[in-house]
Amino acid sequence: MADGTVKQVNPFTGVEVWSVPGRGNKPLGDNFSKVAPAPIGDQVREDYCAFCYGRMYETAPEKARVISHDGRFHTLQRIPPSTFTEMVPVFRRVSNLFEILSVDYWRKNYNYKLSALNLRWKEDYLADPVGLKHVMDLIDYKLRRSGKSDEEISQVSLENRFVMADAFFGGGHEMIIAQPHFTADAMDVEGLYSTGDMSDEEHYQYYMFIIEAMADIVANNRYVRSLSVFKNWLPPAGATFDHLHTQVVAIDEWGESMERQIKMVIQDKNVYNAFGPNFAAHHNLVFAENDYALAYVGIGHRFPTIEIYSRSVHARPGDHTQDEVRGMSDLVRAVHAAIGGNVSVNEEWHHTPLDSIFKIPWHVFIKLRVNTPAGFEGGTSIFINPMKPNDLRDQIVPHLYELRTSGNIASSIRIAEECVLRPNPLDYYKTS
Repeated sequence: MADGTVKQVNPFTGVEVWSVPGRGNKPLGDNFSKVAPAPIGDQVREDYCAFCYGRMYETAPEKARVISHDGRFHTLQRIPPSTFTEMVPVFRRVSNLFEILSVDYWRKNYNYKLSALNLRWKEDYLADPVGLKHVMDLIDYKLRRSGKSDEEISQVSLENRFVMADAFFGGGHEMIIAQPHFTADAMDVEGLYSTGDMSDEEHYQYYMFIIEAMADIVANNRYVRSLSVFKNWLPPAGATFDHLHTQVVAIDEWGESMERQIKMVIQDKNVYNAFGPNFAAHHNLVFAENDYALAYVGIGHRFPTIEIYSRSVHARPGDHTQDEVRGMSDLVRAVHAAIGGNVSVNEEWHHTPLDSIFKIPWHVFIKLRVNTPAGFEGGTSIFINPMKPNDLRDQIVPHLYELRTSGNIASSIRIAEECVLRPNPLDYYKTS
């Protein structure tokens, strides 16, 4: 518009967004309050929240753990409860105590039962006195959080408790928790360990661990049709704890938005190129790429959003080669590092549903939670995004150059005018 307002409609969701001059003057990184942060001491550094290494018995039994030994990463499956403290974890995989779709959802709607593998693990875990106490303590906690009194909790039979425990061993809502809580040089509680603080190799291992979790959930629950993968970083993004973690949720349907997008692919299999990187390139919104992925500022989002797309012919994360996963991982981590760990963000994965014969490319959205939708949005269904797409690009690019020069992101990443921008760079529509 003549006054500088940019009106946008997301081509895949139909969401209408306006970016109005003056609404985005607040710089990135102003999420924290200006009150002096509380100092931390060594005694609480890994005992600060329920996701910390020092409080592992406050989370569900560990389905898997990644450790680092002699410079190499190793994944251990279904950790015995008595050995929790014998190996320092890099990443841990546990069930969410408060599931979005509970085990009861799957049990009552589909007659779901634990797989033989998970049932055997549950029996072994509860046969260990440490494991039995761990699980019973967690069930007491869940019952207390549901409003039960101590007397009511004491009357819950052991048989019912064992049934409730299925959620810990075969539930479909999991958390991939990173360690540590704070950076090594943190002096106060704002020195949180964030995605940008990982090395490229650590973030790649994190992504591979998430992909392994997705495969394991599907292998043990035949009723799953899609998987939601997301990260909520800091309270404005919906995080319960200021501790880095990603969630994976099994779902029994695609959802309206995915159904809409699949129909678009049926009508035009190149739609993700046409409305994605091709459109972004014509408006100078593509700002970073490597041989396996590219990043650009998205349009028509309720929050300022970076979109990172895989170039691969493969459409699901688990079908990607290691190099392709690494390429996505490097670019996503670079964007996180450029945004900074003190900005609240959601990271969302989007990919082809398990039972779809039509493909959409794997892509990751990083949404900056720097604005709060309010009455105007509710009354008009027009959302006010405080940052114009080119303004977000111009804030990110200088940080990427600085990070690459200092060696903090992969040297293989091409930035701004270095990007090649060939037409139709996403190969998802081709036959693999």
